Amino acid sequence: MSLDDLTDAVDAEYADLRDLDVSLDEESRTELALLAAALDTEDPSDLVQRAVHLLFQSTVDTGKLDFHLRSRYDVTYDEYLSGMTYEEMTGGAAFPQPDDEDQRRYQF
Repeated sequence: MSLDDLTDAVDAEYADLRDLDVSLDEESRTELALLAAALDTEDPSDLVQRAVHLLFQSTVDTGKLDFHLRSRYDVTYDEYLSGMTYEEMTGGAAFPQPDDEDQRRYQF
């Protein structure tokens, strides 16, 4: 997979989330209720949004997001944000090198 595949997948997932109606298990509902009471939140969906932000940030900070993106799409989060791979950024794709290093050994 590639950067274009990742971009298409994110766009498709985003479209699917428009009418998201999340169902919670009993444990999640209890934890959300406790947080809503403790933090005096009027709308529990605010806490769900904050939870998504926290999960996203911790996944980025620990490198887990890059690990999963690299294993599935062969790109990193930085590459996704920039819209180009590191190879494209550095011009490596424009000057392909031969695989056999011995061919260049005695060239000046």
